Amino acid sequence: MALEIKNLVGGYSRIPVLKDISFQVKAGELVGLIGLNGAGKSTTINHVIDLLRPFSGEITLNGVNIQKDPVDYKKQIAYVPETPILYDELTLREHIELTIKAYELKHDDAWKRAHKLLKIFRLDNKLDWFPANFSKGMKQKVMICCALMIDAKLLIVDEPFYGLDPLAVHDLLELIEEKKKAGTAVLMSTHVLDTAQRYCDRFVLLANGKVRAHGTLEELRQKADRPDESLDDIYLSLARNDQNE
Repeated sequence: MALEIKNLVGGYSRIPVLKDISFQVKAGELVGLIGLNGAGKSTTINHVIDLLRPFSGEITLNGVNIQKDPVDYKKQIAYVPETPILYDELTLREHIELTIKAYELKHDDAWKRAHKLLKIFRLDNKLDWFPANFSKGMKQKVMICCALMIDAKLLIVDEPFYGLDPLAVHDLLELIEEKKKAGTAVLMSTHVLDTAQRYCDRFVLLANGKVRAHGTLEELRQKADRPDESLDDIYLSLARNDQNE
């Protein structure tokens, strides 16, 4: 087991956003975290990356507890945020170097992985550029390269497709497949449900801070009693039912 969340209650103030949620992400699988705006997806991710402390519950990664051993826990994580966050005063080359130092990677091996990723995302000739020279999509590609060059046990990608061109989306999905085959657990939050349906192994559907449903597409179809419908149709049906309750 890679990531395990048990009975997590949490949020940003005294009123919890997440209400006793539990789910797992196993090594070598891609789990899609699905939900409407305000369902709790970003709050869940912020707890998993230790930006928020839970009110109660437990988060572990390969047996390492996030609160008892946060340093060893975070060493296992790579994260691609929804909004790119780069240092204005550092070049692309210096962002790569910073990632290598932060994760204590072997320098030459890390640069080999970085060069491969930079070439895939057509950034290999921009190593001396500063973030001010990059478009939003290019900044997102920098974040992706920095995350994927790490040999992480858990890769978290939060709405990764915004700002990316179709070729970059295809390349990212292929790289995630490679990571899965290498045994990486992947948690992906996305609103692009047709893509999630094609690539995710399982889904966690959040609504109003609770896990509304979880499982494979077939299991969700059985739960919703909609044997032939798409993930998009199933989720919209569940979301409408929640709003009407």
